[in-house]
Amino acid sequence: MLLLAVGSPHKPDIVYQELLEFRYGVAMNLAVSAKTTQITGVFGAEIDGVDLRRDFAEGEVLTLLEKHLVLVFRDQFLSPADQVTLARSLGEPTPAHPVVPGHPDHPEILVLDAQKGGKNARWHTDVTFVATPPAASVLVAEHVPDWGGDTMWVDTRSAYERLHPALRDAIRDLRAVHRISPLAYWGEPFDTALSREDAQKLHEDSLRVPPVVHPVVRVHPSTGRPSLFVNPGFTSHIVGMSRTESDGLLALLYAHMTQPELALRHRWRPGDVLMWDNRATMHYAIDDYGATERIVRRVTLRGTTPTGPDGFVSHVPSDPTVTVR
Repeated sequence: MLLLAVGSPHKPDIVYQELLEFRYGVAMNLAVSAKTTQITGVFGAEIDGVDLRRDFAEGEVLTLLEKHLVLVFRDQFLSPADQVTLARSLGEPTPAHPVVPGHPDHPEILVLDAQKGGKNARWHTDVTFVATPPAASVLVAEHVPDWGGDTMWVDTRSAYERLHPALRDAIRDLRAVHRISPLAYWGEPFDTALSREDAQKLHEDSLRVPPVVHPVVRVHPSTGRPSLFVNPGFTSHIVGMSRTESDGLLALLYAHMTQPELALRHRWRPGDVLMWDNRATMHYAIDDYGATERIVRRVTLRGTTPTGPDGFVSHVPSDPTVTVR
């Protein structure tokens, strides 16, 4: 069981537990051996005193994830097999990536090795270039630099809620095209560590992934809360707008989404495990550590097809002119 120190000095623990059960629909087991600490004023929580190999019941971690959007667990030191077992306890793992090969023994794991090009210093939400992007991601630190290499997340749920009402109304029913970047997670052509041959293969494989149309505002399938669902990594343009209109509106939304007040910056330590709700966040792997070794492992959980406030459902369009940019 996941044990959380959430008792209130003003209420007996049993009463507070009943409040949690009523609000989040899952029984939370209370004990002083674990502690949940909020990280920023809007999202993120660090959970101490648990072993992810055993200390949680079905539904508990997902409930916390949907509330806080990013969860930090220190000192876990999960093996690849442990990571896959954990992911399976949370949902259905996807293959590592649509075009990038997975771990040789665990095809669900995407190994991001900085010295082999595994960097992504660009704001993005994982794999939004498919019709059913992942619901969540589980990232394990295998080797981290002594300095640098932090990862940042932003809360796209709060970003939507903090827009001016007139702007919320203006974008509510818009759609945007998402497509895979030429080199996916392996950098821009001018800075990638890939060989020319490997880069060419990734580029050719990416051309076989058709663009998809998503709502600009996505309704979370579990909480019902809307969030912004565009990102600089994979969103090419807004459907039906001129280049000037689309680029200007996306630039405005990105500037709003990445305000420091909506951001969380994580300093990696060996043994860290981070989970995030991919339906309501965007992240950025900071590339400030030169050629220093940095290896992390990611598993993504299968998600549902995004739906907008007006009921629009993401899909691969039959009309190719919709995706032309």
